[in-house]
Amino acid sequence: MIDILYFAWVRERIGLPRERVQTDAATVADLVAELRGREERYALAFADTSALRVAVDQDLADFDAPLAGVREVAFFPPMTGG
Repeated sequence: MIDILYFAWVRERIGLPRERVQTDAATVADLVAELRGREERYALAFADTSALRVAVDQDLADFDAPLAGVREVAFFPPMTGG
C-alpha cells in the first residue's frame, strides 16, 4: 500500500487530499498511468505531468523514480517564489 497525497489544484481536481492505494506500479509514471485510468477526475488532474512535481517519501523525484519500498508519493504544482 502506498499513501498518495495531492496538493493545490491537483487536490481540487481529484477531490481528495490523500488516499491509500494498492498498486503494482514499478515507477511513479506507472502509478500515474494507473490513476489516470480510474476515472475522469484523475485523467484531468494528470493530463499534463509537465505541470506537476512529485515527491517520493518526502524527497523530490522524477516520474521515472522506482516505487519499490516507497510508503508515500505526493503530487503538487511547481512552487513559485515571490
